[in-house]
Amino acid sequence: MARAQETFGKKEREKKRLKKKEEKQKKKVERKANATGGGLENMLVYVDEFGQLTDTPPDPSKRIKVDAESIVIGVPKKEEQEPEDPIRKGKVSFFDSSKGFGFIIDSENQEKYFVHVSGVLEAIEENDKVSFELERGQKGMNAVRVKKV
Repeated sequence: MARAQETFGKKEREKKRLKKKEEKQKKKVERKANATGGGLENMLVYVDEFGQLTDTPPDPSKRIKVDAESIVIGVPKKEEQEPEDPIRKGKVSFFDSSKGFGFIIDSENQEKYFVHVSGVLEAIEENDKVSFELERGQKGMNAVRVKKV
């Protein structure tokens, strides 16, 4: 029968493993000895009337009574607003008829809106005064039904 092959490297690894295990056990015993437990009371945190975290329980005399019926759940209804005029006025800041698109600057709020040749009713050029309507496109609001003024 052959002997077990215990090389020097195997012995060293086994020594390191046992040493690590022993150190871990020592640390565990040390932690238990230094533990200052206290249970649940030491772990509780309270919120005071100002929203700050504190370790003392709140004063019951400062408690505010909230009527559950007064809490509104949901979104309040929009108030009736007068409908905006959908037709806006502006000036063509850029238009390239060969590419088929351009931009219109709104005269009211100076916003720039994209316009495509498919949304143009009459032929337009740069610096023309136009009237248009807005429609949501893929990348924002687009000017449609564009006419010269």
